[in-house]
Amino acid sequence: MTGIDIDKILKLAPSPAYVVDLGRLRHNLAILDDVQKRSGAKILLALKAFSMWSVFPIIRETLYGVCASSPWEARLGREEFDREVHSFAAAFKERDVVELLPLSNHLVFNSFNQLERFRPLWEKERGRVSVGLRVNPEHSEGHTAIYDPCAVNSRLGIPRREFEGRSLEGVEGLHFHTLCEQLFEPLERTVKVFDEKFGSFMPGMKWLNLGGGHHITREGYDIDGLVELVKHLKAKYDVEVYLEPGEAIAIGTGILVGEVMDVVKNGMDIAILDVSATCHMPDVLEMPYRPGITGGFDPGVKEHTYRLGGPSCLAGDVIGDWSFEKPLQPGDRLAFEDMSHYTMVKTTTFNGIQHPAICTYEPETEELKVVRQFDYSDFKSRLS
Repeated sequence: MTGIDIDKILKLAPSPAYVVDLGRLRHNLAILDDVQKRSGAKILLALKAFSMWSVFPIIRETLYGVCASSPWEARLGREEFDREVHSFAAAFKERDVVELLPLSNHLVFNSFNQLERFRPLWEKERGRVSVGLRVNPEHSEGHTAIYDPCAVNSRLGIPRREFEGRSLEGVEGLHFHTLCEQLFEPLERTVKVFDEKFGSFMPGMKWLNLGGGHHITREGYDIDGLVELVKHLKAKYDVEVYLEPGEAIAIGTGILVGEVMDVVKNGMDIAILDVSATCHMPDVLEMPYRPGITGGFDPGVKEHTYRLGGPSCLAGDVIGDWSFEKPLQPGDRLAFEDMSHYTMVKTTTFNGIQHPAICTYEPETEELKVVRQFDYSDFKSRLS
């Protein structure tokens, strides 16, 4: 977590709190800007991963727009980002399309059924809204089925066989999204399959969207390879090429501050925190994965090993096991690392548990700013 003075953050931040490092955010954006300038790609922010709109003024200095998965996300992108808005969902209701058309620059359908059902609506906007189709190359690079858009019987994207006998009248682009937190090589392999299956449909198209899941700003990513691939696609198909990562914008930018509330014993030492796996970092349970903790080590590496659990009544609200150099005491603060993407956007108020504050940290001035704090009214307003 470069750029963040963790000790200072733990002292200044409320608990629980998400803290986003603006220095690391600018670092990531500089890498993405380099990719855009060298390759000609247009990179969008995937709101489904990171929609902290208070930092949109920083992000829109570099990126071309946002991609949205719903009318609400599209509205947020139009109101707060105000550059290009690209919208896609597995299926739309008619009222969704009516709402999305004035908000969106691109509208992507997940089936020929939806393309034709809503043709009378979107054809009125031809020339202003560019319509596309999401395809499924049926080439799986994912390691976790729940996050693999190309898993067997996936509902996402149109397989090649469904194109037989179908009209592409009015369709101006194709979109595929097959990756999840991956480096360049899986994309390179996927593009080869896409070209074999769908390349014949590209003449006359205006754009190709390579979707998300690209860890462009992660150490070890072959940026030169990505630049050359984009340049190849632009030259071969004569189209604009879009990328829509979410994680790449937010990798390494944030921590989740939590506080030890109690330590109990039941076969081992168990620290109960004011942060919850199920409420505040659900991917720990869904994916699953084990987040890093500053000053935390694998169980047994250091003298004091603890199971860290949340305050909810869910028996499985367990973040994992770590060891520490010193015993944990009530009041101690912990920093869970890389907690910007797919955290704030997935939180719940299960059990009425306190939602973490949302903060920024400016390393140049060492200023911590509390952007948003939540109270009972936020919990109550979600219910009826």
